[in-house]
Amino acid sequence: MAQFTLTWQIGTQDTSRELKAFLKEKRISKRALAAIKFRGGRIRVNGSEENVRYRLQAGDVVEIVFPKEIPSPSLQPDHIPFERIYEDGSLMVVNKPAFMNTIPSREHPSGSLANAIMGYYQESGTESAIHIVTRLDRNTSGLVLVAKNSYVHFLCSRMQQKRLIHRVYEAFAEGIFAEKSGVIEAPIGRKDTSIIEREVRADGQFARTHYEVIRQFPDFAHVKLWLDTGRTHQIRVHLSHIGHPLAGDDLYGGSTELYSRQALHCSGLHFEHPISHQGMHFHSEVPFL
Repeated sequence: MAQFTLTWQIGTQDTSRELKAFLKEKRISKRALAAIKFRGGRIRVNGSEENVRYRLQAGDVVEIVFPKEIPSPSLQPDHIPFERIYEDGSLMVVNKPAFMNTIPSREHPSGSLANAIMGYYQESGTESAIHIVTRLDRNTSGLVLVAKNSYVHFLCSRMQQKRLIHRVYEAFAEGIFAEKSGVIEAPIGRKDTSIIEREVRADGQFARTHYEVIRQFPDFAHVKLWLDTGRTHQIRVHLSHIGHPLAGDDLYGGSTELYSRQALHCSGLHFEHPISHQGMHFHSEVPFL
């Protein structure tokens, strides 16, 4: 696979600017420039190699060739099929099933989505490390955004910090909701007696969850949720906190009578493509309906 490359044609507004200033505006960091210079990348203008002191002229074609990435030797490829909703040279959107880790853990050192992506990269000749932008719990299913190189991962991380990557979740929550929609605002922190479990606590981190009841059933509700923050187990903790734990979520008080895992699915993913700037909108059907 060819090295990841970005290309721009210079307009009159950038005439006489230094290439360095132009690239900074395009969010090519000093660290990225150092990697390009010393690890096998290239900076070309009109097909010829140039340095960042080059003065741009209208009509110039600037090409940045990023160095090849070396995958982590500790991440072993697993040739496990997985559903790719979308893929281009910069990123992928995949549909993670339940009972699959996003990345390996001590309890599950293989079989994760990251292992599966590494296997796919190996088969397709993609020379890249694994850059998962949006993670899901092992037992949560749904859409996951994956960057195919470190530069795109950096851009996506900036988007996440600015809350420009929007995820929509759907869940089955126990009980009858008194309000058809609402906002749960309660700080979340690690429970003192557990390394896994979180709880609402005064010294926790600020967390806010929005919910809307799609349909109320006699014993549970189909609920749509979206987050203003991204705390560990946020949806699970917040719904349990208001007396509506997720069906199947025995860690936070849910019953496993109907479901053997928490009934939580990332069904929507919306963002502006970090390279093309096109609006990207993806939907995944809820598997437990």
